[in-house]
Amino acid sequence: MYAHGSSDKRAISLTNLPPTSGERRFALIVVVLQFVACAVIAPIPATVPRIDGFIPFILAIISVADLITAVLLFSQASFPASRALLVLANGYLFSAFIVIPHALTFPGAFTPKGLLGAGIDSSGWINAFWHFGFIVAVGGYAYLKERDRRDDAAIPTSAFYLSLAIQISLVCALTWAATAGESFMPRLFSDDRTYAPLTHYVAGLLVLTAMVVLLLTWARRSSALDLWLMVVMCMLISEMGLVAFGVTARFYFGWYVSRTLGVAGSVVVLIALLSESLRLQSAVSRAITMLQHERNNRLINIKAATSSLAHEVRQPLTAITAFASTARRWLEKVPPDVAELKSLLDKIERAGFRANEVLANVPTLFQDADEEQQPIDINNLALQTLKILRDELNDHGVKTEVELASELPRVIGHKVQLREVILNLVRNAIDAMDSINVDRRALKVRTKPHGATAIVMEVADSGPGIGAERLGGIFEAFVTTKPQGMGLGLAICRRIIERHDGQLTASSDGKNGTLFQIVLPVQLATMVPPSVRMTG
Repeated sequence: MYAHGSSDKRAISLTNLPPTSGERRFALIVVVLQFVACAVIAPIPATVPRIDGFIPFILAIISVADLITAVLLFSQASFPASRALLVLANGYLFSAFIVIPHALTFPGAFTPKGLLGAGIDSSGWINAFWHFGFIVAVGGYAYLKERDRRDDAAIPTSAFYLSLAIQISLVCALTWAATAGESFMPRLFSDDRTYAPLTHYVAGLLVLTAMVVLLLTWARRSSALDLWLMVVMCMLISEMGLVAFGVTARFYFGWYVSRTLGVAGSVVVLIALLSESLRLQSAVSRAITMLQHERNNRLINIKAATSSLAHEVRQPLTAITAFASTARRWLEKVPPDVAELKSLLDKIERAGFRANEVLANVPTLFQDADEEQQPIDINNLALQTLKILRDELNDHGVKTEVELASELPRVIGHKVQLREVILNLVRNAIDAMDSINVDRRALKVRTKPHGATAIVMEVADSGPGIGAERLGGIFEAFVTTKPQGMGLGLAICRRIIERHDGQLTASSDGKNGTLFQIVLPVQLATMVPPSVRMTG
């Protein structure tokens, strides 16, 4: 089984993402099919036409693919620092460079004997150096991956340039050894096509080395990168296995297949890295979208909080100012009207208490509905709210009619939040009726059962109503029907009701007022007192 790794800061790295079950199945299918194909092809002695351009073509593909893979791995190794990925990136960089002299020295690729002063065995030894160096790099990665430090250290950019210099120097040294020292090297070829016996032993040694690295990687596998590196090792084993146990000369059918496996092994990790990049990018895009959505929600909450605070505090402060101005006039009379002054001072005191209550309750207005929940008698809550707004209703000449159903179950919720919803709906009704004659201004508040599991509160006004084209958007943030409104009140009200698992809807024919309906789930265990009917 694949371990998901520790929850360190590297967990979001491409090289630490665990493989999906689909990737594991696909990798297993690829490995099985290529082993079966090689087992079938190995004993076939068929020869095919010699294609001198085949080697330069496939080695160009390998060089480009390995160079891109190396760059991707270097970027992954840079932060946080990973010595294992740095070693693997060097292996791919080495592979990208050494295939160049391998192509140049291959007999017939560019000249009959190859370039760079190559002999008959030069390209063969460079090929052996190439595969052995890459296998060692993968083994180094598997060995070091569990010894990487789990901190925020970064590999400096100079490490990349140092790796570049080391690999170029190493490739140049191995190329010189395989060309200038070719006469001192053991024979790998009898002629430019036929393998000498040593070639099969060298290929067999590479197979054994790759098997050891494969087992090491399998034992320490933890990521999608590890999975595809094991696939690469299996392909390399098949490639060298064909040379060790089947193919006896270049340009046989099995030889073409073995070199094609080299191309496949080169692009496997590149494709895996690119696909993992797309997968991670998709996940990051979704996370960014969610963060932006959350940011917008928080922004709306902040604006809503300031708007609610300003709206709620403005009412008692306006009342205090008006009462104080009136009190001054009564005080300036000769003699002062003490009874009126006392009444005005009482009103100022109540308005001050209301302002203080608003300031105390604003922080709780936007907390989650499941915090500080309690059974609420919706009838009493409606009466308390109308009492708070009594002076406003009287000042605007609004006739109030209240019909509260008897034996209503209690609702479970946040009392402050639900009261703010009712306050907002009633104030909206008052504002809506300012444009009609005073004798027509009527507010109706009604409660009633809604089946066995919910209750309904209705707030209806006799204003001009809301047109159908505007009615559908009144609960959206920053949409308002008032000239001076911010468009947050109804959006906040709906959010509060939805947090209480309820619904807030509005209906209007655009001529005869607007009806707002609140539906809330109930607690069936408790009941409220008999019905109350109040007219004001």
